[in-house]
Amino acid sequence: MKAKTVQLPDGTTVPAIGQGTWYMGERNSDLRAEVKALQQGLDAGMTLIDTAEMYADGGAERVVGEAISGRRDEVFLVSKVYPHHAGGAKAIAACEQSLKRLKTDCLDLYLLHWRGSIPLHDTVAAMEKLQQSGKIRRWGVSNLDTDDMQALWKIPGGNACMTNQVLYHAAARGIEFDLLPWCEEHGVPVMAYCPLAQAGKLRHDVLTAPVMQEIAKTRGVSSAQIALAWVIRSGNVIAIPKAVQPQHVKDNAAALTISLTEDEIARIDTAFPAPKHKMPLDMV
Repeated sequence: MKAKTVQLPDGTTVPAIGQGTWYMGERNSDLRAEVKALQQGLDAGMTLIDTAEMYADGGAERVVGEAISGRRDEVFLVSKVYPHHAGGAKAIAACEQSLKRLKTDCLDLYLLHWRGSIPLHDTVAAMEKLQQSGKIRRWGVSNLDTDDMQALWKIPGGNACMTNQVLYHAAARGIEFDLLPWCEEHGVPVMAYCPLAQAGKLRHDVLTAPVMQEIAKTRGVSSAQIALAWVIRSGNVIAIPKAVQPQHVKDNAAALTISLTEDEIARIDTAFPAPKHKMPLDMV
């Protein structure tokens, strides 16, 4: 079966499941395993790698830089800028530091990590400047709710935004009420972080839920693969799970070819109901 992809607004195609790096780069003793995991993921077709200057204070970007050394052309490279760096000379300097840690001269996609006190129009201007100088190819946002996206769209050039990266998994479906429909209407794919409901202290019962385990058992796959297949089911969402264990990397990549049936989706909906009203944007 063909691996699923998602098309960005500029026509660029990326895999529907990429690789996250949150919590990578925190211990030197893990470096070799983390680099190897990212390279294994690239080999398996998960060529989108997401990182951020915030992760391990640049440590995650250094891990990615090691992993993609000699393979930069294979990778769709994403990083994120702190809100307090997202304007003027600070944005230029932050991007240059990220590029240095990543050992590359250009990012494929640069995201505002979350909205801070710097006005969105200053961030858009900085992103455009970075594009003009060839340091980034595209830009987008992360952790912006519907009203933030509407505000962005009113800014000249704001609608050049390529994605909105937000928390999304079966137990956190708040974006489905208004943000996800808004993004779909405006042709903006969503990038889902924590798609397995696991990161740091975040632990939901998604993978241990009976419905996930039953569907997984019937199909002969893991519950994590079912959870990922559910997240990317619409064709407009890119999931970026983090994995270091070789089997987890392999499972994540294999989920690219899993299509859930209408009955399976209905069963998951029953266990994890869609929101019936506006909810605060989930963030971790």
